[in-house]
Amino acid sequence: MTATGADREAAGPTTRGYWWWERRRSVALDGGLALVSALECALEGVEFAGNTGLPVPLGVVFGLVAGAVLLVRRKWPIAVVLVSIATTPAEMGFLMGLVGLYTLAASDVPRRITAVLMSMQLVGTFIVTYVRLRQGVDADADFGPGDWYVPMLSLFMAVGLTAPPVLFGLYTGARRRLMESLRERADSLERELSLLADRAEERAEWARTEERNRIAREMHDVVAHRVSLMVVHAAALQAVAPKDPAKAVRNAALVGDMGRQALTELREMLGVLRTGEPMVARVTQVPLASVGRRAVPVATEDGPRLDEMETLVGESRAAGMTVELSVEGEARGYAPEVEQTAYRVVQEALTNVHKHAAGAKTWVRLAHRASEVAMQVENGPSDAATADAGLPSGGNGLLGMRERVLGLGGVFVSGPTDAGGFRVSAVLPDVDAA
Repeated sequence: MTATGADREAAGPTTRGYWWWERRRSVALDGGLALVSALECALEGVEFAGNTGLPVPLGVVFGLVAGAVLLVRRKWPIAVVLVSIATTPAEMGFLMGLVGLYTLAASDVPRRITAVLMSMQLVGTFIVTYVRLRQGVDADADFGPGDWYVPMLSLFMAVGLTAPPVLFGLYTGARRRLMESLRERADSLERELSLLADRAEERAEWARTEERNRIAREMHDVVAHRVSLMVVHAAALQAVAPKDPAKAVRNAALVGDMGRQALTELREMLGVLRTGEPMVARVTQVPLASVGRRAVPVATEDGPRLDEMETLVGESRAAGMTVELSVEGEARGYAPEVEQTAYRVVQEALTNVHKHAAGAKTWVRLAHRASEVAMQVENGPSDAATADAGLPSGGNGLLGMRERVLGLGGVFVSGPTDAGGFRVSAVLPDVDAA
């Protein structure tokens, strides 16, 4: 059980601990109070020894020891008050009583103990004062106050020596606890702000990573598809140039058109990366609240749509692929991210056919259902008679498709077929319908 001390909240650095003291100034304060209290009790011990017939040195030593107890007021405030109550009949230790009651009230001692000790001090002071005043009044025959004089003055003395230090100690203790509570609250708010700053940095880093991944997927889809078709057309151009100049001219025109399309799309993406304004206009910002959840691909309003699927399939046909497109259900508009994801899945699947299954027959199926859209790209085995274009593969196509589909809460399945081909299937929920 420790006391607070009125000086705990005072400014000043804490140097090092001295037993139960936290500062040097606390040691000096308690030492000074104990010295003054010991001298006071020693002087009062002389009179006490004369009244009781004890040797004067014994009374002085008793006063010095009793007054020095004030040195431990912060560690044992109850002991200080008890000593003060015990020395009240000897009429010594007034400073010790005042400081002890103040320290007791300002400490964390239970209030019921404080009330009991204060009552004991009040009653003891009242009794001693009453006895001394009564003896003085009876000894002076010329002074004849009423019967109210001695009890009233004794009560005033008892209350005046006990109530003020207790009330001031209660105020100081409440103020100290309030300051500690405010300090703890400030520390808590500082930790929360630090945590929020760390989370904001994590969210910003997550958003940057997601944006880089999105741009990487877009560039991979655009470059891989366009360049793959250009390579296929270039190989066909090389093969038919000596035999059919007219077809070679058509293939050369297609290569030029696809190259220009690829350059245009790449130029748009690079423009988004270089300047901030096009990104605001074209890219929907990723909400920071979605950190920790599955990433949703960001879609632009002017991206590819499902109604361009016939054009996409026609480009592969023009490159020599045998591909059939079938559409089931009634076509309708979907959210931009759904349509772009569906388009990119079919696009990447056709690019993979060009890379890994030259000359294979391919089927593209698109199904519009009640609350979802499904797509499937299946190719047969590669035609041994068709020369491989020698297109490189980075192994990111299927991974990118899976990330796009799963990011919208869809289902993605890919794998070889029993006939020796390969199948890519995806189902996307209709975000608007949901």
